Amino acid sequence: MSDKLLSPDEPAPFTVRNREGTSPFLLICDHAGKRIPRRLGTLGLSPAEIDRHIGWDIGALPVAEQLSELLDATLISQTWSRLVIDCNRPPSVVSSIPLVSEATDIPGNQGLSAAQKLARQQEIFTPYHDEIRRLLTQRRQCGQATCIISVHSFTPVYLDIPRPWHIGLLYHRLKAYPQAFLSQLQAQHRWEVGDNQPYSVSDETDYAIPQHADKNGYPSVGIEIRQDLIAEAEGQTAWAKALAPLLQAAWQNYRTEHDGLSA
Repeated sequence: MSDKLLSPDEPAPFTVRNREGTSPFLLICDHAGKRIPRRLGTLGLSPAEIDRHIGWDIGALPVAEQLSELLDATLISQTWSRLVIDCNRPPSVVSSIPLVSEATDIPGNQGLSAAQKLARQQEIFTPYHDEIRRLLTQRRQCGQATCIISVHSFTPVYLDIPRPWHIGLLYHRLKAYPQAFLSQLQAQHRWEVGDNQPYSVSDETDYAIPQHADKNGYPSVGIEIRQDLIAEAEGQTAWAKALAPLLQAAWQNYRTEHDGLSA
């Protein structure tokens, strides 16, 4: 039996929106989708489990899509559930193909062969990140400035521990743009803002920002919005409209202070 994962009639591993966007922002959404490849069934989970946060980042894609429109920014989003393979984890780590997510066992990820794991990497993870690299190369070749914005959502309660933040900013080595954006958010006096909370970025636990931004010297930030605030269309629109001008103001301040430029 072949270890090939995706059938020819199944969706591509990523979608690119507004490919010709003129904004310096390149939006990425690693956990946008919750689809499970047909060959994997439901991974032994009920639809209700897949619909939870363990399956995808609830509300993240609609926010990212509206930010793409408001900012005239290119957006690339992942189609398949992070339960199949997590596109924001190094493939070498255990959580890349989770055996347990939060407190939920993932039966369909137990006992996989090396070939089965490789198929998930080659057919989902690698094409997505290759396309991000292709977009970055195109932007660099045409002299387009780039700031990578990774859009996620997080649960209000994790393993019975409430999380007070409305939004969190995540970053690693390059701190200048995240700090400029943090200042913009805090100045609104509207939200409880997490500074590298509820998560932080590292080479061991994250892939997108370390590999695409930090390694190449691109400013970047991960945005985590609490999912109960963006589970419905009204909240998604409100957050996109609130964040778009703040991202732009932070970029202007970053360029002024970091590069000595006025825009």
